[in-house]
Formats: sequence, C-alpha cells, structure tokens
Amino acid sequence: MGDDRTGLGAEGSAWAARSTTVPFGDDTVAVWDLPATDEERHEPLLVVHGFPTSSFDFAPVVDRLARHRRVVLCDLLGFGLSSKPDRHYTMALQADVVQAVTAAVGLSRAALLTHDMGDTVGGELLARQVEGTWPVEITRRVVTNGSIYIEMAHLTDGQNLLLSLPDEKGEQGPGPDTLAASLARTLAPQHQGIDMRGHAEMVCASDGDTILARLVRYIEERRANERRFTGAIETHPSPLHVAWGPEDPIEVAAMAERLADARPDATLAWVEGAGHYPMVEDPEAFLAAVLPGLE
Repeated sequence: MGDDRTGLGAEGSAWAARSTTVPFGDDTVAVWDLPATDEERHEPLLVVHGFPTSSFDFAPVVDRLARHRRVVLCDLLGFGLSSKPDRHYTMALQADVVQAVTAAVGLSRAALLTHDMGDTVGGELLARQVEGTWPVEITRRVVTNGSIYIEMAHLTDGQNLLLSLPDEKGEQGPGPDTLAASLARTLAPQHQGIDMRGHAEMVCASDGDTILARLVRYIEERRANERRFTGAIETHPSPLHVAWGPEDPIEVAAMAERLADARPDATLAWVEGAGHYPMVEDPEAFLAAVLPGLE
C-alpha cells in the first residue's frame, strides 16, 4: 500500500484492507474498486469525498451502493490513506487525481456521487467533461452537503482558524481526539454522540493533520472560482439529484433549495434529522434519499 495505518482502529483497518493504490507522480492514491455484489443493473458509480475526511465516510453505505453496480472511490491527495505531500493543494490538482484514478481503473462511463469539498472537485470535473478534457461520460449525478454557494456557508471556528494560518505544514496537528470532537459538532444535535474517531484517525494517518492549513485552501479557491465550479454543477446536461441533511450547521438547507431552484429539472430529497455527514448519521435514510437519483 505505501500508506500509514498506524493508529487506525478496527473499522479503519478493515476499510484500509479493501483498498489498492494508483500511482500519481511520485505519490500514491488509495482506491476502492468494488464490484457489484448482485446482478449488475446500473452503470458504475464514482464517489468523491470531502474535507477534512476521506472515503471512509461512505463505509456505512458502500456495500449497499455496490449491490447492483460497480463502485469506485478514492482518497484525494492529502487525505485518508493517500500520500500527504507538503505542497500547495488546488481543485485542479484533486481533479487530476480523480482523472488518474478513472483512467487507471478503466472507467469511461459513470454516475457521480459527491459530498462536501467533493462537490467542488466534481464541479471541476464536470467543467472538464464539457470542455472535452475528461473523457468520462457522466450519466447522472447526486450532490450532497457541500458549499455549492460559499457565501451561504457557516464556516466552523476550526475552518476559520485554519484559514487564518499560513499555507504551510504545521509542526503539530490537533490529533484525533480534538478532530473527532470537531467533526461530531457538524452532525445533527441528536447524532452528536456518534463516535467520529475513526474518521479523525484517517485524517491523522501519515501526519495528515499537520497539513490541514494547506488542504483548507479549497475554500479560498471556491470563492474565487465559484462560477466555474457551481456553474458546471448547475448546467451540466446529466440529470441532477440533490440529497441533503437539512440540520447541517455549515452547508445549510437553504443552499440545497437554491441549487434545486437554479436547476428546475433537478430533484431534491432530504435526509431528515441528519446534519453534515448524513451517510454516517443515518445510513438507511441516506440510501433512501440517494438511490432514487442513481436508479
């Protein structure tokens, strides 16, 4: 693998054991390429995670997503079990990572499921697909809680603190306990007792928590290039389905409603009682909200 699994709990280690790697320059990207477990009825699904976590977010739902289709996930560069180089990170770079993965695993046609920062990466990929520089046909899309309209986002104290720091690696990261508590505060109030330590451990693997001030710069880039990212999300010709945890304290419910209004043929489903990580907070309700947009 080439990753650092030190400090991962049982669930994180089991998730890591299902991964392979794809080379990306001098680095490696962790990839999960899961075949359909039953009759393959649908096109493959490409999943892109958000900040500051990883594809582990989808561990509670991925086997159900893969029941009737191949599912491909990757940890973006700097995240989870992928390499975590000390460098400047951009959405173009992360889109390059996804392009490298889709080329390596032979995806030419797929549905797209994105969350949080993954929505922005997805927007860049959709823009490239329309421009003809990403040769993957996107058949349909599901967008979940992310900063589609950044001016509407209620950034956390932790995000604002990271943005106030220089774009450089820190001497020491916050560690899994602090990160787990911070992640839990983004869940709906009734779900804040969920243990987010496994997600935090993925952040901290290979000292990833020391580069959070570098990874968070996507927020600045989203502000500067929103029309490219959000414009592609709004206008790409593939069908759009929006599935949202309405109790998200960061990406508020009004953001999902605005996106649905901007794309009149879009469909909108709420994961009732869920916050920023609906796939973790209520996996069954998340699947009920997402699957109609994929099937």
